[in-house]
Amino acid sequence: MSTLETVAAEAACRALVLQGADAVDRGDAQGFAALFVPDGTLVRPDGSLLQGREAIAKAYAGRDPDRLTQHLVCNQQVSVDLQAGTAEARSKVLLWTGRHSSPSTPQGRPADATSQVGEFVDELEHTPEGWRIRSRRAQFILYRNGAS
Repeated sequence: MSTLETVAAEAACRALVLQGADAVDRGDAQGFAALFVPDGTLVRPDGSLLQGREAIAKAYAGRDPDRLTQHLVCNQQVSVDLQAGTAEARSKVLLWTGRHSSPSTPQGRPADATSQVGEFVDELEHTPEGWRIRSRRAQFILYRNGAS
């Protein structure tokens, strides 16, 4: 496989992770779930396991509709095996939360006092739909409470 193919696959995998964060922040549960293979898994920061697109969509559709999130994804490391059609993506994530119902100002809405830094560890698979998430482990590593 050429270097160009590898670079293109790495870029597609990075884009997939970013699409997932954007879908969650927009409240698009179905769109988020569609980024997984049909029987994909997601282990949430609390350790709960979601198995399959339907379970992932249901869990994310059930979130508090007033909850406002912004996932800032960075430091992505992607390792691709083109022959196997698989990849691993590791991403650092800064999560800020707030409320849609909070008054919007020129600076935006006020953020909750707690911010969290975590990571996504994704096992990806190249499918007829393109790159999809086979499994994701999401966990928080650090948090800061604005009051402390």
